[in-house]
Amino acid sequence: MWKKILTCLGLGVCTLMLAIGCTANNPKQATTSPGPGTLSIYGWTTYIHPDVFREFEQKNNVKIKYDTFDSNEALYAKLKSGNPGYDLTFPSDYMVKTMIKENMLEPLNLDKIPNRKNLETRFQNLAFDPNNKHSIPYLWGTNAIGYNIKATGKEIDSWAELFDPKYKGRIALLDDMRATFGTALIYLGLDPNTTKKEDLDRVKELYVNSRENFAAFAPDTGQDLLMQKQVDIVVEYNGDIIQIMEENPDIRVALPKEGSLVYIDNMTIPRGAPNREMAEKFINFMLEPEVGAKNANFRKYPVPNQVAIDRGLIEQKNLKNPNIYPPADVAAKLRSVEDLGSNTKLYDDAWTELKVSLGK
Repeated sequence: MWKKILTCLGLGVCTLMLAIGCTANNPKQATTSPGPGTLSIYGWTTYIHPDVFREFEQKNNVKIKYDTFDSNEALYAKLKSGNPGYDLTFPSDYMVKTMIKENMLEPLNLDKIPNRKNLETRFQNLAFDPNNKHSIPYLWGTNAIGYNIKATGKEIDSWAELFDPKYKGRIALLDDMRATFGTALIYLGLDPNTTKKEDLDRVKELYVNSRENFAAFAPDTGQDLLMQKQVDIVVEYNGDIIQIMEENPDIRVALPKEGSLVYIDNMTIPRGAPNREMAEKFINFMLEPEVGAKNANFRKYPVPNQVAIDRGLIEQKNLKNPNIYPPADVAAKLRSVEDLGSNTKLYDDAWTELKVSLGK
């Protein structure tokens, strides 16, 4: 079952840590090609260990420029009208498929990426990109619930807690259309990739009936709201929550018993990338076992790099953490987000209506 899930799965997850020697820019600002001595990356926040940036820059005499996005839809919108100068980006599985269909990604020269052999077999030749023609997996993970146990007074194991009136004004939802609808659909026992309007209407009704619970839609910053005690419960990517657990022993993470969404984030080269050769070097570098392990240990996400695992480079506390590497019974309940083609408009419309109804 695990293998079956992973062959169509994806990890949406992630956030950015600024690296010394790299420049972070507002992703809403226009970006121009920075020249041959620069590798321009468009990625998630708190996403890559700063030392990895520094090492690559020193080895390749290049400067890394790193802009950030907070959702796959934001990434898509940025690149849809044309690549403003990025060499590399990190879409999740379903978005990879969308971008391939719309000719937004360059085919990879796999001869330049020999370290792809380090990937575990189940992460090669995935359904959203057969034969890895356009993408190479980087990290994977799940949507989870993060909470402050001092505030909740108990352990949490269900999405039902999001709709409990005792948490009025103390919950932050993830500002991600497919995640917000997908997790609620799973809770309702429905297909998280449904194309039925009546299913989406049920989700909207569920959230609207509990509108007083929700303080905000957090753009991949729910962990910060939790740390700052602005909310008591958040829906976030599992690694983001696990990172802050090391700073606050009252923070907990849960993969709800009803199941959740699972994602793979991938390294891809946008169409028209000005420094494609350097981008392929970076992809190959990221697949080195030591580099993959450093990123995974920093991010608290599972890594698809089997050699890194086999060599014992992944911290044991992470390997044994069921909220990072889910056991088989939990993995069996994980569902991947799929590209829905023209049916995505159903979600776009429902998402707009939901935000208006919640007033967030």
